[in-house]
Amino acid sequence: MTDRAPANPPAQQYVDGKLGAAGGGASYPILNPATGQEIGRAPDSTAADVDAAIGAARRAFDASGWATDRALRIRVLRQFHQALLDNADALRALTTAEAGAPAFFVAGPQFDTPVESLKWTIDLAEGYAWETDLGVGVTMGIRSRRTVHREPVGVVAAITPWNFPNQINLAKIGPALAAGNTVVLKPAPDTPWLAAELGRLFAECTDVPAGVFNVVTPRDNRVAALLTSDPRVDLVSFTGSTATGRAIAAAAAPTLKRVFLELGGKSAAIVLDDANLKAVVGATAFAASVHAGQGCAITTRLVVPRERYDEAVEIAASTMASLGAKDPADPGTICGPVISAAQRDRVKSYLDLALQEGGRFATGGGIAEQDGELAGGFWIQPTVIAGLDNTARVAQEEIFGPVLTVIAHDGDDDAVRIANESPYGLSGSVDSGDLERAKAVAARIRTGTVGVNGGLWFGADAPFGGYKQSGIGREMGVAGFEEYLETKTTAEPA
Repeated sequence: MTDRAPANPPAQQYVDGKLGAAGGGASYPILNPATGQEIGRAPDSTAADVDAAIGAARRAFDASGWATDRALRIRVLRQFHQALLDNADALRALTTAEAGAPAFFVAGPQFDTPVESLKWTIDLAEGYAWETDLGVGVTMGIRSRRTVHREPVGVVAAITPWNFPNQINLAKIGPALAAGNTVVLKPAPDTPWLAAELGRLFAECTDVPAGVFNVVTPRDNRVAALLTSDPRVDLVSFTGSTATGRAIAAAAAPTLKRVFLELGGKSAAIVLDDANLKAVVGATAFAASVHAGQGCAITTRLVVPRERYDEAVEIAASTMASLGAKDPADPGTICGPVISAAQRDRVKSYLDLALQEGGRFATGGGIAEQDGELAGGFWIQPTVIAGLDNTARVAQEEIFGPVLTVIAHDGDDDAVRIANESPYGLSGSVDSGDLERAKAVAARIRTGTVGVNGGLWFGADAPFGGYKQSGIGREMGVAGFEEYLETKTTAEPA
């Protein structure tokens, strides 16, 4: 059995340049999703801790040179990037232990890719056009030279989920800090350790001024909610459920603070009648199983030609059954555990609902039984739901587990209708034997990202975000960097 105890120091909050326990001394357990066993404890940050973190970030923004000293910011972030590389092995092990992410996936989107993406963000900030000369204009007979300046927003509250902790933590704090903001990072209580490690690396490996970066790890959402309403916070950057996003927007409204919201998804994979059905359906079923389907942009609705529906269901079921749910520490594992007992039970409730709605399971449909140490983990069988149309709740609501619902379509127009018949609009895909046909269908899908004929849109330079109830704003790319900037125009006599 693989040694599951990560070789890391205890999790500590990081407030105003100091690492330590929560002010009240309380802590809560961090569980390994594969075993259900405690692997460490996190500080249960109090309201006073959050208040102190906000105050420190406010002082650092208002009184230090962080907001204006671009050379300092670049130096500190390059030091931080190097620290991530130097500690990569320990952080990879911790990602598998704390988030349950399969080891093969940690070497990509769960750790290595976001670390490399941080370097792209730093390079962008170093060469960014912070001022733009608009030239001389004449208004009411007055000649003026106008300049557009881009400046940091101020104090950023970054609130992150548990499914891709490294990727989302870095996608928020990287551009926020590079733009000159100060940050309070609040991770999900299921994955606090990885965020706490970022605080430790800043504290021990960089020249960051006190208060510029802070990490608090409260377990109580009421404590975390202070970040969304405090008038000292200028922007809330949140990734998580649509329901929580609504609550954050409401809490931010009285102070009119800016919000970036990357929320839920129920993305459709459209397979047209001239596509390679076996290849496309197999790839979609594989993707729905990776990291136990815990990704907001995963295509969990497979929309296939009605005349080939049974064949598609069979291919999807064969693929997901062959993958199974296995030990994430095994390099060959694709589908590991879900994050917690609560999430396992939530997914299971949706599987029960699928039967109540008249669906059937082509494979899976329940809790995955495990032996030995893994018997205590949080396991769901990779599952294919068949026999339902797009109005079923399991086709409309985000499940966040290794569950794929197969839906029949009656041609291109019907496929577009099904894809768009959703409160969400985060991602999707279209596959056809004719690239131009696939692109024409993709252009009609109301989502923030679309893969065409197997194309992968994810990258440090590619903006990511959704339409409709999938969010507000964009993360990554130049657009994501500019979420953390204000625009000021000045004029002087010409």
